[in-house]
Amino acid sequence: MPDGIPAWAGEVADEHPYPLAFATVSGAHLYGFASVDSDLDLRACHILPLDEVVGLETGPDTVESGGVREGMELDVVSQELAKFIRLLLRPNGYVLEQLLSPLLVRTSPLHEQLKALAPHCLTPEHARHYLGFASGQWLLYSKTGELKPALYTLRVLHTGIHLMRTGEVEADLRVLNTLPYVPDLIEAKKAGEHHALPESLVSPARLAADVARLTAELEAARDASKLPAAPSAAPALNDLLIRTRLSR
Repeated sequence: MPDGIPAWAGEVADEHPYPLAFATVSGAHLYGFASVDSDLDLRACHILPLDEVVGLETGPDTVESGGVREGMELDVVSQELAKFIRLLLRPNGYVLEQLLSPLLVRTSPLHEQLKALAPHCLTPEHARHYLGFASGQWLLYSKTGELKPALYTLRVLHTGIHLMRTGEVEADLRVLNTLPYVPDLIEAKKAGEHHALPESLVSPARLAADVARLTAELEAARDASKLPAAPSAAPALNDLLIRTRLSR
């Protein structure tokens, strides 16, 4: 398992009722600021057998489970392959980050094929996902004053800017960070999920100014992006889906 990911994460993946194309870790662990009490967010893509695709009673597009294991809350969400591909062809940053997460729990040749097609799904429209996510997290910070949504806001803005400029999906704020106080905020968040923003590390006014500036940078990066206007991977993904179905 990657550093900080419990060894039993693999056991959780293996308990899934369907074969998995992949299982990766998302959430705060992926973003680089997990707390001592952070959930383990496991994200996966499962493959239904052919009789549960073509029969009168079809299998689940989404499988969710939770619970607590060794004192850690667990949040598991898996999307069926066809649904996952449809989401991948939309401007959906979540599924891109799950697919390309370096925090691997389970992988497969199918996972590698999906990853190879991911760059051909990227468009400037993905900026809308990151702008919307940032807006929601900033509103949550404004209501609660908590450190977690403040860091989430900064993370998604940095990820969106980097994606628009480079065509690369990078979700770790530690890698992307451009602000001098963020390492101290990340260190402060290790103490707990719901602590208040430490104003000794950054004033609310400074944070608000930086969020406004990063939002404008993301909008400008979107407008200047050289990413294609629409995804081109649909035919290849469709072929991959059919080949996978027929091989089961």
